[in-house]
Amino acid sequence: MTVTIVGSQLGDEGKGGVVDVYGDAADVVVRYQGGDNAGHTVVSDGEKYKLSLVPSGAVRGKVGVLGNGCVVNPETLFEEIDGLRERGLEPDVRVAERAHVILPYHRALDGIEEDEKEDLAAGTTKRGIGPTYEDKAGRRGVRIGDLLDPDTLRERLEYVVPQKKALAEEVFGKTTDERFDVDHLYELCLEYGERLADEEMTVDCGTYLQERIDAGDQVMLEGAQGTSLDIDHGVYPYVTSSNPTAGGATVGSGLGPGVVGNGEIVGIVKGYLSRVGTGPLPTELGGVEGQTPGYDPETADEAEEELATYIRDEGGEYGTVTGRPRRVGWLDLPMLRHAARASSFTGLAINHVDVLAGLEEVKIGVSYDFDGEELLTMPPTTEQWARCEATFETFEGWPEVDWAEVAEDGYDAIPENAKTYLEFVSDELDVPIYAVGVGPGREETVVLEDPFA
Repeated sequence: MTVTIVGSQLGDEGKGGVVDVYGDAADVVVRYQGGDNAGHTVVSDGEKYKLSLVPSGAVRGKVGVLGNGCVVNPETLFEEIDGLRERGLEPDVRVAERAHVILPYHRALDGIEEDEKEDLAAGTTKRGIGPTYEDKAGRRGVRIGDLLDPDTLRERLEYVVPQKKALAEEVFGKTTDERFDVDHLYELCLEYGERLADEEMTVDCGTYLQERIDAGDQVMLEGAQGTSLDIDHGVYPYVTSSNPTAGGATVGSGLGPGVVGNGEIVGIVKGYLSRVGTGPLPTELGGVEGQTPGYDPETADEAEEELATYIRDEGGEYGTVTGRPRRVGWLDLPMLRHAARASSFTGLAINHVDVLAGLEEVKIGVSYDFDGEELLTMPPTTEQWARCEATFETFEGWPEVDWAEVAEDGYDAIPENAKTYLEFVSDELDVPIYAVGVGPGREETVVLEDPFA
């Protein structure tokens, strides 16, 4: 059986925590897309683990697989594995031989291009994700399997590296270094391949997973980012370069759509919205200078600014490295309807309910006004989405309570107004609630349904 975990919004919904909560029943946890641009935070026994590439199940001692839909930076992978070992864990990580490799020139070009196209930038992490997916689509990529085959590796690098060097030097006018040198990259890649082979990390992903399922094992498929960042279904061009939706789980793992579709697909929802970077956000509260289009702090609504700051502070909505404030907004139902349709959610996990505690009232954007027309789901273009104004429904707030006690006592212990809010979302999407997150720890989740049961 499979359980697929999908972000329903703009990423940062708490997917890693849900994987950890349900992960005890899983034998294998698979990342099916993305790279080390997607951070997952797991809190276990008071210990916080920040993972950007290793699947979250590693904290529970599960086999972790990076599927063929991923792009893999071997340096990041080895650093994370070594870091977990230093903390007393022994992660068992396998990597699909069909997955593509992020090489030093990808990271270099990502930074160059992002700086050059600043006005059109999608806010990349400059970790080489997009350029690697570009090479994958352009059939000039280097795959994990190539690192194990010196002759093929040399051939691949001699084809692609001169193109990248010319792009950096002749198009962008940059001086290049060893990151664009075939011989240096060849030796580096051979080292990567040697460690992967020595630790027997590489697999034929689809075959490996199907054999595990046939043997009776439970497989969890873990997406990165969220539906509105999907390259096909998101707010293009402010998107990632892969498919976080459930369709990406089958393409990016090698399992057939019947296998994934016959399992459970759990949509992860944050109880409000947060976003890094520019682009539309119809339910936004207040604004963030340099990110919110048209934002002017001199004319901003003071009450909205205070409310946004409260939610931001309670939810820790600041960049881990930069400390930069994230944009925040009310829950957006048209966005969730779009996500539920795109991935066929069988259940919901709604997180961060505790963050909204203490507010007098809480709102949900239930529809959009698009030039006088009511829309119940997201329009197809980002430009149209920018013209949408959210229509809100208001709910009475709920008090701050002992959330650890609530998690221990179960769903009935959740404040009544919070349950009204949660059940409204469930009814509107026609998808049952499987879990409610009331804190960051594994034990701070109210579990209503176990998708593996």
